[in-house]
Amino acid sequence: MPEAIEVEAVISPRTEDGIEVDEPKKKADFTPSHGLTTAEADELRVQWGKNELEEKSKPKWLVFVELLYGPMPCVIWVAFIIEMSLHNWLDGGILFAIQMINAVLGWYETIKAADAVAALKASLKPTATVKRDGVWANADATMLVPGDLVLLGAGSAIPADCLVNEGRIEVDQSALTGESMPVTMYKGDSAKMGSTVTRGEVEATVEFTGKHTFFGKTATMLQAADGIGHLAQILLRIMIVLVSISVMLCVAILIFLIVYGKEEFATALEFVVVVLVASVPIAIEVVCTATLALGSRQLSAHGAIVTRLASIEEMAGMNMLCSDKTGTLTLNKMVIQDDCPIYTPGVTKNDVLTAAALAAKWKEPPRDALDTLVLQNSGLDLSKLNVYEQLEFLPFDPTVKRTEGTLKGPDGKVFKTTKGAPHIILKLVQVDAEDISKRVHWKVHELGLRGIRSLAVARTDDEGKWRMLGILTFLDPPRPDTKDTIEKAMEYGVDVKMITGDHAVIAKETARALGLGANIQEAGGLPSMEADGKIPKDLGKKYGAMIIAADGFAQVFPEHKYLIVEALRQEGFAVGMTGDGVNDAPALKRADVGIAVSGATDAARAAADMVLTQEGLSVIVHAIEVSRAIFARMKNFINYRTACTLQLVCFFFVAVFALEPKKFRPDDDLAPDFFKMPVLMLILITVLNDGTLISVAYDHVVPSRQPEKWNLKVLWVISAVLASIAMLSSILLLWAAIDSGNPAGVFQRWGLPLIHYDQIITMMYLKVSVSDFLTLFSARTHSGFFWSMRPSPILLGAATLALGLSTIIACLWPGSRPDGIPTRGLALDEHYTLWALWVWIYCIVWWLIQDTCKVAAYWVMARLNLFQINTAKLVNMRAAQTFSDKPLARASAGLVETKLMELKVDKAIDSVGRMARAPGADSTASTNMRRISADLVVMRNAARLTRNSMRNLRVQQSAGGAAGGDVEAGAGNAEQEAARMHQSIAQMEAAIAAALPEARPELQATLDGLKAAAARLEAVQQVVRTEDAAGDKKEKELRRASL
Repeated sequence: MPEAIEVEAVISPRTEDGIEVDEPKKKADFTPSHGLTTAEADELRVQWGKNELEEKSKPKWLVFVELLYGPMPCVIWVAFIIEMSLHNWLDGGILFAIQMINAVLGWYETIKAADAVAALKASLKPTATVKRDGVWANADATMLVPGDLVLLGAGSAIPADCLVNEGRIEVDQSALTGESMPVTMYKGDSAKMGSTVTRGEVEATVEFTGKHTFFGKTATMLQAADGIGHLAQILLRIMIVLVSISVMLCVAILIFLIVYGKEEFATALEFVVVVLVASVPIAIEVVCTATLALGSRQLSAHGAIVTRLASIEEMAGMNMLCSDKTGTLTLNKMVIQDDCPIYTPGVTKNDVLTAAALAAKWKEPPRDALDTLVLQNSGLDLSKLNVYEQLEFLPFDPTVKRTEGTLKGPDGKVFKTTKGAPHIILKLVQVDAEDISKRVHWKVHELGLRGIRSLAVARTDDEGKWRMLGILTFLDPPRPDTKDTIEKAMEYGVDVKMITGDHAVIAKETARALGLGANIQEAGGLPSMEADGKIPKDLGKKYGAMIIAADGFAQVFPEHKYLIVEALRQEGFAVGMTGDGVNDAPALKRADVGIAVSGATDAARAAADMVLTQEGLSVIVHAIEVSRAIFARMKNFINYRTACTLQLVCFFFVAVFALEPKKFRPDDDLAPDFFKMPVLMLILITVLNDGTLISVAYDHVVPSRQPEKWNLKVLWVISAVLASIAMLSSILLLWAAIDSGNPAGVFQRWGLPLIHYDQIITMMYLKVSVSDFLTLFSARTHSGFFWSMRPSPILLGAATLALGLSTIIACLWPGSRPDGIPTRGLALDEHYTLWALWVWIYCIVWWLIQDTCKVAAYWVMARLNLFQINTAKLVNMRAAQTFSDKPLARASAGLVETKLMELKVDKAIDSVGRMARAPGADSTASTNMRRISADLVVMRNAARLTRNSMRNLRVQQSAGGAAGGDVEAGAGNAEQEAARMHQSIAQMEAAIAAALPEARPELQATLDGLKAAAARLEAVQQVVRTEDAAGDKKEKELRRASL
């Protein structure tokens, strides 16, 4: 039988009740410091450096410079150089201004978040009490050096790795190890930087500082080179394609004008530069940055400071959340549990608590963690203890391992009470010792298997014999909102895994309480760094399947957390990591989204992408909602901007090749050989439309219930449809306008007069401006018509402003020749002034056609599931569109959905149980509730079997161990389990209909949650079956072909 858990202190290496307890490293042969002089400290600082971790920081000027190069800025620089070489000073100046505005806006939004975190860090700047030149003083902890004499007192953070000189202190090392109980340290013990003194006061000698401390050993992992962010990769791919198309078409136009049009090189080049600048999505990065910045402000208002804006987009696609346990999922505070085994008849839990309190100095501040637990965290009314007189008190001693009080009660009788480790207290028991010993050992073993710590309490009777009163049980409990937060995260398609340095049994109990599952892996089966400190290249392939299947990991080191995150990333998952301690920092740095929770250490905050300022994980769910709304807005804008770029460059390309104004108007002196627009007009389109489109950051959107991923094929198809309709309408209008003098032309047949060529230019300016902005209202509603979701008032106001200004400019443009092109306002004609109205009517008609074509394109793709438009999000892996794209994609099938189903079933069982026990419930209602409970148990088992069937089927097939018949049998099993779930839901609906009226709302809400979870699971299952059938058919065809 294993011994009881040592709860008073961790002072020796041992394993008790399955829980391994580590000993702080002791160095008894060191020479305690008596303090340094300032000169000695300065000399040592030159040798050892400052007591701080080296952080890679980028100068603000460099951030600005980096925004001045890239695919988009380089195109503008080329255009600027060409314009200046042609002495077009105004156009060149405008291009330069746009370049600077883009860079300044991007720079401002980028550094603002970094400054917010820097301010937070500065407000928490560590200090230390150090003896210098024979005088004690508070000093900046970054100035400490090895050999300094420091004072470590209760409540103070340990400023560096220190060795205790003399005495005894209790240290909270949860930020380093994940262990909730404080560690007792004596002379020679090493107190690590990042820990906190909870009790006692000692002098200590600084051993290591800065990068030489315990945490400094993980610096290489923290300083790993940052790769390009996911959003930056997506934008880069889109911009490269757009710029490539623009450059290719512009080169074709340039060659055509020089060879066929006989234009001078300078004139042709000037026109091509105009087209290139007009077609490049100049503001795409600025609008995306502004949208992310607005999201960061929204998150800040809800308690999350964003340190890296791109992490908002990555959180939208996050499908795996790895969370530290201590202080993140739990309170990081020991709490006495309701379970209190009693071993003396007539004794209550309150009697056990009273006896435990009497074995302490209850009138004085608590002396250790257990006194704090009993006296302050138990809810005991200490004033009632004043009827007792404490005659003697035996404080805790590491050799005795218990405390004892001798007291005189109000009746004048003298007795003793004691509290301590159960196996220690059992040695004192004299009444029913053998029977009590067996019962206590069995109970402590049972509690130990669940990770629950125990504290035995005994008291002497009237004969002076020790009697075991009972056992107080306690553990670090989950936060009140953690279970609901995990359930909500799973509702958003995010799987949650617990990663902790704490003991396996404690981790399992925490996972059980939170509904995370019971498959907790220990460090022995986890990967490790290679000998040269590099990450294994086959990390994901070797360990990915095991990590996916696990619900959590225990007794891990910082290296393990880091490699778990890396393995998941290698296999294509978008990984979030939460933590608060130094041991979490490397993993926070490596994750796609590193989240430092409230109260995190400086190291964790420095490594994180988000810093929470409110306790608990509930803010993360809100962050997921906000990030997905931001993602939807960015996707809408990018879809719109891609369409506008394509329609503009294609319009000029077709117009140059197909429409020659001079051929239509040979007698018009204003008509040139080919159509072109002034640079100023094209830049006005960019400034007014893209500038006001920053308001898209405030648009109304519906956040996705599944992790977001970029389906670029769908984006290109829809952009092409939108662009082709807009381009076609522009070409037809231009053709009709330059042919307006033809009696058989469109304008003449509609009763419209001849429009002068200088007004055609302003007409096309207005048409492009209006159709561009209207395209956004089509792009933003995806598969629905433009009226299916109302725009935000801010976006509507921006559209009114931009389109109103464009209309006014087009109507009142003064007669002039910018870039040698004749231009005149549409309202400045003496005979006809309604051209602007007709342009608006024309644009709206074609907008309706454009929106209808977009809806039709979505319908066709959805009908045929082209590019996995319906099913891609059900594959819970960012790097996969189908379950066959990645080796572990199939293993992830239904992973979140089945866990969510089990959580919903557990919640339903609790709800049904309360209804069955409710006062006033008749026998019929209770019978119905019991029937529902039995159905729910069947449903939970069905969900688990479904998960196994879905996961194992393709694994066997890919390993060559499953024939076609096995595949069909496996699919049939999954279908059977799904049928059982539907049957259980139907039975619940019938039972709810017969339940008491007051019970129905809660039960119906529970049932609705179950039905939603079942529907999601069935959708995933259907995709798996479809892909399996297609794969099986393909394999049969290949076998037939080989024969």
